[in-house]
Amino acid sequence: MNRRHFFRQAGTAGIGAVAAGALAAPAIAQESPKLTWRMTSSFTKNTDILWAASTDIAQSVKEATDGNFTIHTFAAGEIVPGLQAADAVSNGTVEMAHTCSYYYIGKDPTFALGTSVPFGLNARQTNSWFSIGGGNDLLNEFLGTYNLYALPAGNTGAQMGGWFRKEINTIDDLKGLKMRIAGLAGQVMTKLGVTPQQIAGGDVYAALEKGTIDATEFVGPYDDQKLGFVKVAKYYYYPAWWESGPAVHAFFNRDKFNNLPKSYQRILKDACANANMNMLARYDASNAKALRQLVSEGAVLKAFNQQILDASFAAAQETYAELTAKNAAFKKIYDSQQAFKKDAYLWAQIADYTYDTFMMIQQRNGKL
Repeated sequence: MNRRHFFRQAGTAGIGAVAAGALAAPAIAQESPKLTWRMTSSFTKNTDILWAASTDIAQSVKEATDGNFTIHTFAAGEIVPGLQAADAVSNGTVEMAHTCSYYYIGKDPTFALGTSVPFGLNARQTNSWFSIGGGNDLLNEFLGTYNLYALPAGNTGAQMGGWFRKEINTIDDLKGLKMRIAGLAGQVMTKLGVTPQQIAGGDVYAALEKGTIDATEFVGPYDDQKLGFVKVAKYYYYPAWWESGPAVHAFFNRDKFNNLPKSYQRILKDACANANMNMLARYDASNAKALRQLVSEGAVLKAFNQQILDASFAAAQETYAELTAKNAAFKKIYDSQQAFKKDAYLWAQIADYTYDTFMMIQQRNGKL
């Protein structure tokens, strides 16, 4: 081959390679832009399992994008109060939040169905309904009217029924009781004679200690132990029939989320799914030890009796009949959850319930 011709061809190829590289670089940059977002949380850092979901999401996104997409996390009160997180996202003050949908039922009771409602789905059913049963699409159809988009990003599992200064043996014991309880559960409790109180988490202990309230619900043993409720209200009831599997969500400004590269949207979805799994796992790993500690500190475990559960269930059904009759958005999502729950319990009673019951008996008999 002619030597001069060879180098001429090689030079031309090199120029082509450089040109191709120059063309490719902007495309790559466009697909992985440098972005910095802010995420406000509805939780304080001392409720560390709830708070950890925010940092889990931020860390996952940072690692998956080689640091190109950074999310700065802020606890409740650092940018806006915890119960204003959704508003901050909707109006663009921040790009995203980690919060509970049911905090915003003052806008519309349909928000409650995004987290948990009395006698609703358990944790496994909640996750399945969101991911497979069409729940996430239904919720986001509703949230779109508020310029919000949501992804499940945590679940506490079934919660405890709360701390009471006196025993609750009959329905009459509930009448006149001042209880810190929010959402649709508060509306149901009202039908039973309870006076619901809206009190921020950080103020609950003092309210119980002073007798401003007679009872409170929060989450479960792990968080409740840290907040010290056993020192001021020793009767610890279960279960929280109003929070059988409450979901916590990452709320996004819908416009900001839709304008992200598809790769970043996928990364956020995966990061939220990881946080969702981690939260439930952390609570499952932590609650038993905390419960033992609470009992050693004087907590008296009490189950809500059948009379109270039956009356509460009837009051909940009455509440749902009222809401579905006048709120089409609520009815659409509620009906979907009800149909899903009906089939889910058909299967659960065959497999999980039978197995778990047998194993719990072995545990109580000291064989585990």
